Amino acid sequence: MNPVETHGLAAVEQEIVRACKEARRERASVTLIAVSKTFEAEAILPVLAAGQRVFGENRVQEAKAKWPALRDAHPGTELHLIGPLQSNKAKEAVALFDAIHSVDRESLCEALGKALPACGRAVELFVQINTGEEPQKAGVAPQDADAFIAACRERYGLPIAGLMCIPPVDEAPAPHFALTAKIAKRNGLPKLSMGMSADFATAIEFGATHVRVGSAIFGHR
Repeated sequence: MNPVETHGLAAVEQEIVRACKEARRERASVTLIAVSKTFEAEAILPVLAAGQRVFGENRVQEAKAKWPALRDAHPGTELHLIGPLQSNKAKEAVALFDAIHSVDRESLCEALGKALPACGRAVELFVQINTGEEPQKAGVAPQDADAFIAACRERYGLPIAGLMCIPPVDEAPAPHFALTAKIAKRNGLPKLSMGMSADFATAIEFGATHVRVGSAIFGHR
C-alpha cells in the first residue's frame, strides 16, 4: 500500500474533522470527493483499500476506461463528474456517474433532460457558478444563476441538488464560497460543492457539503 496516498487521506480526514468542529457541524454533513483524475488504477487502489468510497473524475472517457473494473471490485463506490461535460457525452455520463457537478448551459440541460429518464437511475446534478466571471472558465455568471436554475427545473425537468464553484486562483476563496452559498439558499438548494486541496477547510466554514480534494490525497500530478 502506498504510504503517500494513505497518509494524505488520513491528514485530509483530520482536517475535515477539525473544520467541522470549528464550524459546529457534524462530520457526516461533509462528503469528501477524492479527485482521482489523471491517476491510474494502481494509485487509486490504496485509497479504496483505506475505505474511501467517493471519487471525482474530470473526463467521461478516462473514467470509462478505469472505473468499471474498480467499482466491480469495490461495491458501493460513488463516482462524481467534476469537469466540463460535452452535451454529446450526456448519455454516457449519466450511465457512469452518480453525480455531475458541471451543469452550466441550456444545450447540456436539454441533453441531460433526455438522457436521465432513459438511463433509469438517479443522478445528482449541481449547477456550476462562475463566481469570478472568468472568461476561460465554465459556469453560469452569478447574476444569471436564478434564471438558469429556474430553467433547469421548469423547462428541462432537471432535479438540481446544489451548486458548484471554483474560485479564481489569485483571489481569496471565502467571498466566492459565501456568494455561492447565498445563491443556493435563495433557490432552496441544500448542497454545495466547494473547496479543493488548498481551501477545503474554508469551504466547510461557508457550508460546503462536498469538498473535492486531489493533490492533498494523491500527491501532485
